[in-house]
Parts: sequence; C-alpha cells; structure tokens
Amino acid sequence: MVAKFTSVIGGVLRRLGLVGAGAAVLILAGCAGSGEAPPPVTNAASQSEYLIGPGDSLQVFVWRNPDLSTTVPVRPDGRISIPLVEDIVAAGKTPTELARDLETRLKKYVTDPVVTVIVSNFVGASGQQIRVVGEAAQPKAVPYHAKMTVLDAMIDVGGLTPYASGNRATLVRTVNGKQTSYNIRLDDLLKDGDMSANAPLQPGDVIIIPQTYF
Repeated sequence: MVAKFTSVIGGVLRRLGLVGAGAAVLILAGCAGSGEAPPPVTNAASQSEYLIGPGDSLQVFVWRNPDLSTTVPVRPDGRISIPLVEDIVAAGKTPTELARDLETRLKKYVTDPVVTVIVSNFVGASGQQIRVVGEAAQPKAVPYHAKMTVLDAMIDVGGLTPYASGNRATLVRTVNGKQTSYNIRLDDLLKDGDMSANAPLQPGDVIIIPQTYF
C-alpha cells in the first residue's frame, strides 16, 4: 500500500513540478515518524505582497483613458497585452510593480499616464500557492492569502475523501532552503473540531494526504 501510494504521490508531485519520485519516497519516509508541529510562519512570509501569476484576471485602469482600460487574463507564459502595450510580463510582479511598468510603456503614447492594476480573480504565482495532493476531495493548488491556515486550505479543497488517513497527513515546507516534513492531524481538525491541530501556512507549502491502510 505504501509503495503504491508513494508512486501515486510521486506522479502528482512531478506534474506539479515539485519533486521526483525518489524525493517523494524520502518525504514519506521522513513523515512516518514525525510528530513535530509546523513552525510559525515568518513575518516575511505572513506579510508578503501578492504576486501575480498565470491564470489571474487583471483589471487595468488608465486614468482619463477609458479606451485603454481593460480586463485581461494573465496568459500561461506570464504575459498580458493591453491596447498599445503588447506582451508585457505580469507574472511574478505585484500589481503596483506592473502598474508602474505599464506607465513606462504607455508614456510613448499618453502624457503622464496613471495606471492602476487590480487582481479580480486570484491564482497567484506558483511559489505563493498551497498544494494539496493525495486523498483530498479536490486535490489542487490554491492561492495563498494572509494568515492562511491548514483549515482554510482544506475548506478550499472540499475536505477529505472517505479513504483518507487524515492524522497521517504531512505538511512539506521549505525552511532555509531545505524541505522539511511535519505531521498534521487532519482527522482531529476536521472530524473532531480540535483547533489545536490547526496550523498556519506559508507560501509554497505542500499538504500530502495518504490513504488509510484499511
């Protein structure tokens, strides 16, 4: 059962661009005896600004120029195009940074342009997502938001499947450049309402939910 689950998780993680199958085995091995709770998020992580990612929908407002104002999706290549500005990189920038870059490009055509960028549909850069894999009702990557917790992420993915072994779930976090695994008790949290089993998340966290042995 463990070998089968490791193979499944390895495939999922490779599709998400996280780790190979060998690393998945190491993650699971490290999880088996881990009872350590995740550390609190750092101030830098909890206060980080939102970074635009592919799939986001952006409202671009150019003051006094309604013909240039538009709503555009961020393409898979991380770029957007608006009237007079083609193929400008948006992914990885904050909305404010993108607005300043658009102003610079628009100065060729508009006197003193003032641009505001608003994110209306959030996906986020990959490094600012929380990935939930394994026996979640809807395994997927969800955008991180300030003060996000494990409970928030589990609500986003619809909870656990009937086959989930929630109390053997693992949170994988990069700490000082190294991937570290922590046990999280999802059954206690979701089924028993034990809020002591809740934990803060930070951008880039991965939640791995194994199958029950029975």
